Parts: sequence; C-alpha cells; structure tokens
Amino acid sequence: MSMEAISAIIEQVADSNPKGLRNKFFMILMYDTGARLQEMIDLKLCDLRISKTSTVTLHGKGGKIRTVPIMEKTVLYLRRHLSAFHQDVSLSSAVPLFYSEIHGQKKPLTGRRIRYLVKDYGVKARAICPNVPENVHPHLFRHSRAMHLYQQGMDLTLVSQWLGHANLETTLVYAHADTEHKRKAISAATPPNNLLHAKLSPNRFTVTDEDTLKRLTGLR
Repeated sequence: MSMEAISAIIEQVADSNPKGLRNKFFMILMYDTGARLQEMIDLKLCDLRISKTSTVTLHGKGGKIRTVPIMEKTVLYLRRHLSAFHQDVSLSSAVPLFYSEIHGQKKPLTGRRIRYLVKDYGVKARAICPNVPENVHPHLFRHSRAMHLYQQGMDLTLVSQWLGHANLETTLVYAHADTEHKRKAISAATPPNNLLHAKLSPNRFTVTDEDTLKRLTGLR
C-alpha cells in the first residue's frame, strides 16, 4: 500500500476514546515495526524501551527475537496508550500491551478481532481514497513497510533483519516487486504515440535472475 492509503486507513479511527486510541496505535505500531500480527498480539509492556532511541522487542517465529526502533511520532501515541490502558503499571510488567476487558478481565486482543477491525477501516478508507486495496488485512502493513524501507534506500540485508526473515531469499520478493512497479511506471509514463513506446518491452525492465538482482541490491 502507498503511504496515502495507509494514512487514509489510520485516519478512519477516532482516537478520542480509549478503544479508538488503542486501535489507531495498534496499526501505527504495526506499520512502524513491520511486525507480524501474532508478534503484535504477543507484545508485553516489558518489550518496550522508551528513551531517546526508543525500541520494541518482537518475538518472532521459532522463538527468534529481534529489536527494532520506533519513530518519535509513534512514541507519542505509545505514551497516550500507556496513559489510557496501563496507568501506574511498570514497564517491566509482563502484561499484554494490547488488550480488551471482558467481564472485568483483561484479555489479549485476538487475531480475528484485529483482522475484522483492519478490514472495516479499509472499507471506509476506500470510499474516500481509491488507492486503498479492496481487501485490507494486517499483513499488508508489514509488506508495505518493507517495500517503503527498500524504496528509501535500505539495503535488503537490513530489511531482512528488520522483518526477522530466517532466509534472505524471502526478502528478495521486495526487489522483484519494486522492479515490476518501476516497469509499469515507465510504461504508463510513455504515451502510445511516443516513438519510444514501440521499444518498451517488459523484459527490458524485469530482472529475473536472482544472482544479478543480488548484485544490483548490494547482496553480492
């Protein structure tokens, strides 16, 4: 998703009440960290480090742990969330960062609930922003963050570490996707009556050899 689409989705959430604030912060943090849905659900207060260089520790697949930085604007929402849901609770506590209260008991948010909320916000956002995909789901935030980092110049090795990929080959999909995106942009920017249009060939702008792709992205 484009940043315009992501912003449109997040802006559908009114944060004037605690639940709205929680839902908005959940999506902001999910995008900022590139976390998987389950990694977000599993977050606990003790996974947070608030300082000049604030970070969050994510517990990924296979028991793998990684620590990623979070932006200052995200920290502002984090502080609001803590004030609303964890007032006077120590950051060393193992209580869930995101929860809902059911019959007086604090229960971690479920993946089913988050998927429903994200989809609903996506439908509302699409009504005012055509760039929003038809079917918005949590994993789109992770894919979008990874692509944006790559397009802003982050080396694929770092993107792989950020995402917690066990195999670097998995991250290459973003390089392939970006190549295809650029090919379509070049084609769209060249009118049919342009003399160069006849020379446009998808093969000219598509790199399918992974070894060549790795060399172009600094992995070889």
